[in-house]
Amino acid sequence: MNSMLRKSVLGIAGLAFTGGVFAGPVAAHADARPVEGRPVAVATVQGAQSKIDLNGEQTANAKAIIAATKKAGLPERAAVISIATSLQESKLENLGHLGDKNDHDSLGLFQQRPSSGWGTPEQITDPEYSTLAFLKGLKQVDGWQDMPLTEAAQTVQVSAYPDAYAQWEQQATDIVAHNWNS
Repeated sequence: MNSMLRKSVLGIAGLAFTGGVFAGPVAAHADARPVEGRPVAVATVQGAQSKIDLNGEQTANAKAIIAATKKAGLPERAAVISIATSLQESKLENLGHLGDKNDHDSLGLFQQRPSSGWGTPEQITDPEYSTLAFLKGLKQVDGWQDMPLTEAAQTVQVSAYPDAYAQWEQQATDIVAHNWNS
């Protein structure tokens, strides 16, 4: 076989292999569909997923997170990371001081701490403020848009349970897909 033909055949084989490598993970997660046929704002969902039924307060808090994300000029992916983080930290409940049950001085949707510089208790328990504070931290993470959700959230939150955020990715994606344009 002449060298030009051999290079062409090897090049085509290489492209086919590369396409398979990149398309394989996408095809493997083809069942991770968004609500109402919207584009998925998530790369891949990692691990077993958790889901809770949301009450009116939790839904309002999710919508406040989405509104703050839009106000910050960030894409849907940032809202997905924010909502998944809040689902893990507070189940989307704007928690005040919990007394003896409190984790240090953690407050609000993201369990941010005044003693760690997140803001005053009044600021941290304001959904818009706390979301914008979280997003400010997220924007400082190089490549957050392309990293696994749990890695992006953990880099901002510095949690004792760094992998826990992943379990909320599908529900957060569904919430954002359902409410982003409403």
